Amino acid sequence: MEKADNTKELKLDFPAKWQYKLIMPKDNDAKKIAKDILNGKEHKITKSQNSSKGKYTSHTLEVSVNNHEERKAIFEDLKKHKDIKFVL
Repeated sequence: MEKADNTKELKLDFPAKWQYKLIMPKDNDAKKIAKDILNGKEHKITKSQNSSKGKYTSHTLEVSVNNHEERKAIFEDLKKHKDIKFVL
């Protein structure tokens, strides 16, 4: 079995729509968090589902990015937010 090469850069045509999956405790305001992190950048956020016990919710955040650096920077900012448990 051949090992996957994860070092290759993703090939995208920019600007590109990119989606992040956010998982957070159910009582947090995902729309406000996204707005604060993106500093007014146009985006769309939709609730995806609740966890089986209802403690967490997942949301899909879609935003247009201009390059790989911006895409990665948004990901890092989302990961650092105290109210977001996971970012995919």
